Amino acid sequence: MLNIGCHLSTSKGFMGMSRDALSIGANTFQFFTRNPRGGSAKAIDPADLEAFIKLAAEHHFATLLAHASYTLNPCSADEKTRNFAMTAMRDDLERMERLPGNLYNFHPGSHVGQGEAAAIAMIIVQLNALLKPHQTTTVLLETMAGKGSEVGRTFDELRQILDAVEHKEKMGVCLDTCHIHDAGYDIVGNLDGVLSEFDTIIGLDKLRAIHLNDSLNPLGSRKDRHAKIGHGQIGLEAITRIINHPALRHLPFLLETPNELLGHAEEIALLHGVYQG
Repeated sequence: MLNIGCHLSTSKGFMGMSRDALSIGANTFQFFTRNPRGGSAKAIDPADLEAFIKLAAEHHFATLLAHASYTLNPCSADEKTRNFAMTAMRDDLERMERLPGNLYNFHPGSHVGQGEAAAIAMIIVQLNALLKPHQTTTVLLETMAGKGSEVGRTFDELRQILDAVEHKEKMGVCLDTCHIHDAGYDIVGNLDGVLSEFDTIIGLDKLRAIHLNDSLNPLGSRKDRHAKIGHGQIGLEAITRIINHPALRHLPFLLETPNELLGHAEEIALLHGVYQG
C-alpha cells in the first residue's frame, strides 16, 4: 500500500484534517504543531482528538508526521532563540504524547556564522535535555538543502547529531527529496548510490518518513524551492522510482508541493497510478 498524504492546516482540528485527507485519497498527513512562523500553539480539543483516533483506526491511517515551527532554531547564536526552541520543543513533545506512536520532524537549524561544529553541539544539548525513555514519539532530523548556514545538508552532519544523542532509539531522519537534490545528492541519476551512502553513514533503519517534493532548481543548487510533482528538475520518472524503491516504499510519503487541496488530490492520484503495489 502506498502511504501518501500532504501537509494540512490544523485550523480544522484533527477531524477536519482527517476528513480532508480521506477526500483526496490520502491515508496519512502532516501538520504543524504550532504557528509555523510564530510561537503560539492551538489548544488540543480532547473530544476532537478522541474522534480522530477512532476514525484513523477505522480507515487504517499510516503514521502521522508533526512538523515543528520554522522559527525553532536550537543552534542560534542568540540565547533567547535557543531558549524558545527548547521551550517549544518540550511543549510539542508533551502534546505529541496525546497522539502516541507518531513522528515529530524539525529542521536542525542555522548556525548563522558560528560554524557547523558549534551548531551541532547545541542541537545535541537540546535533544539530550528533552528526549525521555518513556516517550512514544520519534523525533526526526530533516535533511536540508544547505541554503545559508543551514545544518543538516550532509548525511555526515546528521550522523554527528544522532551519534551523540543518548536516547538514540527515539531518533530518526525525514528525507526531503527537494532538499537532498538541492544539496547535491543525485537521486535522479543514482538513487541506489545515494541510499547506499545514507545506509553506510546513518543507516536505513533510521529513515522514517519522506517529504516527497519536486525541485525548481538544478542538482546542488542549495536553493530549496519546491515544485509540483513532475514539474521540476527531479521529475516524475525519478519520483516513481523513489516511491517504488524496496528500501523506501513502506515509508509514509508527505507532499509539501505548492498546491491547494485539489492539486494534492491530483498528485496523489498520479502517484497511486505509478505505484507498483
